[in-house]
Amino acid sequence: MATRIRLQRHGKKNQPFYHIVIADGRAPRDGRFIEKIGTYNTLTHPATINIDFDRALYWVETGASPSDTVRSILKHEGVYLMKHLRGGIAKGAISENEAEKKFDTWKQEKDSQVSNVKREAADKTREEKKKRMEAETKLRETIAKKVAAKYAVKVEKEAKAEAEAEVEEVAEETPAVEETTAPETSVAEEPVAEEPVKEEPAVEEPVAEEPVTEETPAE
Repeated sequence: MATRIRLQRHGKKNQPFYHIVIADGRAPRDGRFIEKIGTYNTLTHPATINIDFDRALYWVETGASPSDTVRSILKHEGVYLMKHLRGGIAKGAISENEAEKKFDTWKQEKDSQVSNVKREAADKTREEKKKRMEAETKLRETIAKKVAAKYAVKVEKEAKAEAEAEVEEVAEETPAVEETTAPETSVAEEPVAEEPVKEEPAVEEPVAEEPVTEETPAE
């Protein structure tokens, strides 16, 4: 029986969540399986892997064939490195203590890399959140200014309309002034005595005398 180590899909639509299972190679992908040895969540960054290391190593050493994705997961978790080290121990190339030290050194470096990736992802998330909040704040301020401007125009129109209504109301309450004509009374016209016109004496204007020129006798 060809034993396979593969992923079995679970989760909701567009939100996949996988189980890492040991199954018969002839079984359907999401069908019956022999053993579940871990989970794989691709929705996180980096992806979250929970695996039973000893059981995964056991199945790899017994010849179970992993899928391409599961092979990458097992390498990432150090399963194939431990298999290689245990092969060296069996051949007498290295001791168990040396194998453990090498594996621990690799594990620390890998954990450090994962921590750096997580920190960078967290910093990126915070930066994106900050930018998003700044953009939302600017948008709210712009909307608030537009609303305030519209409200100011509305208030101005209402005040103008109220003022015009008050003017019209005052005009309606003020009674119209009727022009009254005094009754004509028959008054006998008295003759107006004409004052005699005094004639002013004519003033004679002095006549300018022309200068007399003496005529010179003709020779």
